Amino acid sequence: MAARPHHALDHREVAAGAVSTAGQTVTGLEKEQLPMSMPHESPRTLPPGHPGWRTCVALLCASLACPWPAASQHGQTEHRRPPDITQYLEQLDRPERDQYQKPSLVLEALGLKAGMAVADLGSGSGYFTRRFVKTVTDSGKVYAIDVEQEMLTYAKASIEHLRIPYTAEFILARPDDPKLPPDSVDLIFLCNVYHHLEDREQYFANIRPALKSGGRVAIVDFYHDARSGDVGFPRRHLVARETVLAEMGRAGYRLLREHAFLPRQYFLEFVLITP
Repeated sequence: MAARPHHALDHREVAAGAVSTAGQTVTGLEKEQLPMSMPHESPRTLPPGHPGWRTCVALLCASLACPWPAASQHGQTEHRRPPDITQYLEQLDRPERDQYQKPSLVLEALGLKAGMAVADLGSGSGYFTRRFVKTVTDSGKVYAIDVEQEMLTYAKASIEHLRIPYTAEFILARPDDPKLPPDSVDLIFLCNVYHHLEDREQYFANIRPALKSGGRVAIVDFYHDARSGDVGFPRRHLVARETVLAEMGRAGYRLLREHAFLPRQYFLEFVLITP
């Protein structure tokens, strides 16, 4: 989820067709609809990566496309403005990503169970969102959170394609506010998102009330050295593991555990520091 200037949003503004401003939540298959109709094929009838899927989602995203805002005053967003949003989303969902991302091992390490509530902060293409809705089932809840409407639209379409019952809320957030309700989640998860955020200490201090008792924040992001490989933008934009530990500590968290099985990324779990 890119941290960059964005238009003003009303409280709890969410993706079209996902949740009303009154807080009604989509439960999968309860509302068989997409934000726009497709004349022949739809993303729900095609697997991600299929040429027809890409065509449908391109149309879907184009219908909501808006100009990219200017970079921030610190120049930290120059690598966050892909010229082709659909191509960018397809890159996030490319099958070869599984080789280094190891999503099954990540889910196993997180220990998620049916009925839990998870916030996918910076959900992007829904790469992990889809896996979360399967894991927590419709008895749990997943919050897909992003500052880009096109990404939320894509993620929702990809989840609808699964054709399974699910409970999810698609939140169009602000760069400085994910708009999570108080005491709402067991886990806040970020994958390759931490380095996009600005004023991170304040950001994570502000979202502490969203965690339930015993709730965790899990941060997966690229190493700030050669281990990260080619990330598609200058490595100086990444945040070192040691910096994450220090910033999260100042924001009121302590390291619970660290996982070392990802070849290109660190994987850190935090809980709130208790008095």
